[in-house]
Amino acid sequence: MTTIKENLKDKETMYFIAALAVIGVALMLPSSIALVLSSLFFALFAFFRPQQSLLFLVVYVSIRPFLVEVNPGLKLIGDLITFIAFAKVIIAGRKNWKSLFSFKWFEWAFFAFLLFGAISGLVQGVLPSAVIFQLRTFIIMYLLYYTVSRMLLPEGWFQRLAWVTVWTSLIVSVHGIIEKLSMRQFLLPDVWKYKTLSATNFVRIYGLPGNPNSLALLLLFGIIAVLFLQSIYKTEKYKWFLTINLVLFLGVFILTYSRGTWISAFILGVIFIIMSKNWHLMKRLVIAGVASIILVYIPVNLGVQYFKELGLAAPDTGPGSIAERFGETFDQKNLALMTESGRFFYINKGFEVFKDYPVAGAGFGSFGGSATLSYGSPIYKYYGIRSDIYGGKYFYSDNQYIQVIAETGVAGVALFSAFLLGMLALFWKERKTVFGKFMIAFWFATGFSGFYYNIWELKFYTMFYFIIFGVFASYTSQYVKFKIKDL
Repeated sequence: MTTIKENLKDKETMYFIAALAVIGVALMLPSSIALVLSSLFFALFAFFRPQQSLLFLVVYVSIRPFLVEVNPGLKLIGDLITFIAFAKVIIAGRKNWKSLFSFKWFEWAFFAFLLFGAISGLVQGVLPSAVIFQLRTFIIMYLLYYTVSRMLLPEGWFQRLAWVTVWTSLIVSVHGIIEKLSMRQFLLPDVWKYKTLSATNFVRIYGLPGNPNSLALLLLFGIIAVLFLQSIYKTEKYKWFLTINLVLFLGVFILTYSRGTWISAFILGVIFIIMSKNWHLMKRLVIAGVASIILVYIPVNLGVQYFKELGLAAPDTGPGSIAERFGETFDQKNLALMTESGRFFYINKGFEVFKDYPVAGAGFGSFGGSATLSYGSPIYKYYGIRSDIYGGKYFYSDNQYIQVIAETGVAGVALFSAFLLGMLALFWKERKTVFGKFMIAFWFATGFSGFYYNIWELKFYTMFYFIIFGVFASYTSQYVKFKIKDL
């Protein structure tokens, strides 16, 4: 590893330290002052150092729930970085404005899907504000793809992205272990500390992302980043640092008990290894996985029992092992609950909506999306979706496809399918390259995630997806690229 003295000479590291310092100071200020201070600093940061600010976005979005919980004045940083970096691309390409409007087929399908869903929602009586909210949710992270794919990336930018992801995952992992050992008593906001959790969820690590599934997704990208860096840096200089992090990330990844992310990771890994015939990678992951259970998973669980014996209060916990966590998935009681008021309930309701609106759906902001979390829906009362079951109007459908089916009907499903398949077509053209193979595996893992997450509305996931996709598009010269200098 480079020494601290060498790092401090690195201008980019200094900017990162300055950004972190601003956030640290802002956390202790009144929210109104923090809002002004952080907004001003990061607006300037994104304008004068757009490429560096995009890297910092990984840090911010990863721990945003924690930051905003401590001080709501930090809530605008992500949007400012995204929009200002996007604006810098527009400014850089203004002399070649036609290139700015050059889009691939998957993008045209995406735009058509958004337009169709918005019109359908407005026609069906959804509040305009809810429709706009839903549009913003879909568009905001696409802008990252647009920005990165049309930006002439400096040499080593992708490697720096990987390093930022590794360091962020390291900090979050250490914090997560402390949270686990202290039974959610240390280094958490009071609201989180005293939040009532079921016995099933209490055993899971929530971490700085504030959600075990989000933490698992971050660690998935952290693991990918480690493996990528190991393939580049083959010297002893980084070997042990990266190996230790791989074991740590896998151990905490298991402790999240995030079944959905486990499945997605398995699909991504299997498809990539088969396509690339990289059996050495499989061997490395198996060895690291076994080491993570022995060195992280078991010791942390034993540590929890030890601190319980010392008197730290904790509720009676439910599933506390991998086998029990998966076994719970098929537990009859759990399946009955999902049918009565959970995932299966909303899938059934989604098809009820589809039967009544088969062509155009009920429109954006009407069923199980981001907008309904804030605005509810004009159709919920009619379909018997009450506020007293499983979150009521404040729920995600936890299935991207049933949401698309219910909100946009057959026409929307066709456009959304064109969006998905259009991306796959781009990746398939590069299937002989390692990057192309990875993106195909990444696409399948993302698509499968849509069965149990509203995956295209999760900013945390789509941030990584669209940034990596943007790098792929940039490296494969899919668009005219504009040189943007960090000032």
